[in-house]
Amino acid sequence: MNGLTVTPTQILAGVGVLIVLFWVWRAGARRAKAAAEAARSGGRLVSLAGRVLFNAGLIVAVQWVVIAHPGSPWLLFAVLGLPALFASYALTRAMTVTTVDTSKRGGRR
Repeated sequence: MNGLTVTPTQILAGVGVLIVLFWVWRAGARRAKAAAEAARSGGRLVSLAGRVLFNAGLIVAVQWVVIAHPGSPWLLFAVLGLPALFASYALTRAMTVTTVDTSKRGGRR
């Protein structure tokens, strides 16, 4: 033959090394995925804060213009009332507690 001989012990050792390498690779992939998710959630928070501040500034600017140049009382009511309605809706949704009722048949969660 070609003179290459492999014992069963060497085959088992090779398979063991492959399993350990696969296990280390999977653990690294999980850690990288968790780190990427943490970075994304932090970015989402900053992005959300930026959008909130921009929209609040836009609303304040429009309100300032309408209040500084008095005109129709209905326009003043609309400019002050609509943002208050949106804010109260958002706060009400955020503070409302909802429950999810699930059956516990079969021991599933």
